[in-house]
Amino acid sequence: MSRNYVILSAIAIGLVAPTWAGTVYTREDAVKIALEKSTEIQSAKEDLVSTTSKVEGGYGAAYPSIDLNATVTRIFGLNDVEKVTKMSEAANQMDAATNEPYAATVVAPALDGFFSDMAKQGYRWQSSVGLTATQILYSGGKVGTGIEIAKSAKHVSEIALDNKKAEVRYNVEKAFNQLIFMDSSIVILEESIKLTQSHVDLAVNNQKSGLGTELDVIRAQLQLDELKSSLEKNNKTRVVARNNLLLTMGLPFEADVQFKGTLRSPEENLPLPDTSMANVKKRRKELAQLEESEKIQSKTIDLEKSGYRPNVVLIGGLKYANNQNTIKDWDAPDWDKNINKYITLNATMNLFNGMQTREKVTQAKSSLRSTQIQKESAERGFRLQIESCMNDLNDAEQQLGIKKRSVELAQRNQELTEASYTLGKETQINLLEATMKLRNAKLNYMEAVLNWNNAYNALLQATGEY
Repeated sequence: MSRNYVILSAIAIGLVAPTWAGTVYTREDAVKIALEKSTEIQSAKEDLVSTTSKVEGGYGAAYPSIDLNATVTRIFGLNDVEKVTKMSEAANQMDAATNEPYAATVVAPALDGFFSDMAKQGYRWQSSVGLTATQILYSGGKVGTGIEIAKSAKHVSEIALDNKKAEVRYNVEKAFNQLIFMDSSIVILEESIKLTQSHVDLAVNNQKSGLGTELDVIRAQLQLDELKSSLEKNNKTRVVARNNLLLTMGLPFEADVQFKGTLRSPEENLPLPDTSMANVKKRRKELAQLEESEKIQSKTIDLEKSGYRPNVVLIGGLKYANNQNTIKDWDAPDWDKNINKYITLNATMNLFNGMQTREKVTQAKSSLRSTQIQKESAERGFRLQIESCMNDLNDAEQQLGIKKRSVELAQRNQELTEASYTLGKETQINLLEATMKLRNAKLNYMEAVLNWNNAYNALLQATGEY
């Protein structure tokens, strides 16, 4: 579809081209910058980064988890633990009497070691370092369903980003059109003030020469004051319109910035946007978002139902324990004696949790139905929005015809008045008034063109073609 913007001949006649100073942006520049710097788009991009990360996190749940644990405990109220040798001493005495070394060399050291190990529970400093690996074998579908939900959420974020770009583009062009209209209105008012000032000067001179009355002077001065008030108001409104456009573009306020461009011409005979609801449903990104949200809610039901299923986990670990009287003393780790190696297969299944799982499933089903209702409502809303935009566009086209006819009549009136003034049949005041009417007619026509542009863009947005 054509997106060309041309100068309107009916408006351009008699206007002085503005002088561009400072930074100048065209319509294309404004849209491009907004797509890069708009805070709304930046926020949508961050949402996409977040949902993309959740997909990677979902896959991570399928991988084993490895944890390192280190513990140091200080127990108070205990004395130093010393190695027990009483059995060995007693065995030596027995061996001396019987000449049998067995008790002293075998039995006694074993018993001394046993008693020493039991005494280790009384060490004041107890430390341990462990490495644990956990692998989920079965979780009732939580991992796979979680990944699918994360993928759908990512798709929703992608659609939201595209939708936000179209929305920002629409808002930028609407704000740009308003600013161009304000610039043209100010130019017209400035030219009108110059002509009215000439009108006032001529009325004053005619009063002094006896060719005019004080009423002519007052009437001209009132018109001049009204134009100056309108110009001051338009200048203030233009500042607000400029700052609104800069805000939409994601730029800071800048007094010297200028925007250069024109409005789209209704004479281009642009094709009417496709209003077929079947195609509108395919193009409207909001509907695609709701469809993905519907998928997410449906999968959430499955996720909550997994609470009825068992969880099976495989756990393997290594643990080194060191107990001493002082924190400075450490035993050299011995793989066979000091390090505990284990593997565990754990299965758990909830039998009763106060109906929490059942209620979560009910809530998920309710959320799904709510999303489905929103989807149905959105489809009806699209149809109503398109009908409203069509009515606005038809009204704008009717006003275009009326305002264009007013320009033609005002143009003809100005030409006839100028011809009569040349022949001495009309006064200069009437000629100036005819010229003023022509400029006002052009301003009204430009406003009608602005309204038509906004109505056409709104219909493009409503049909999903923007």
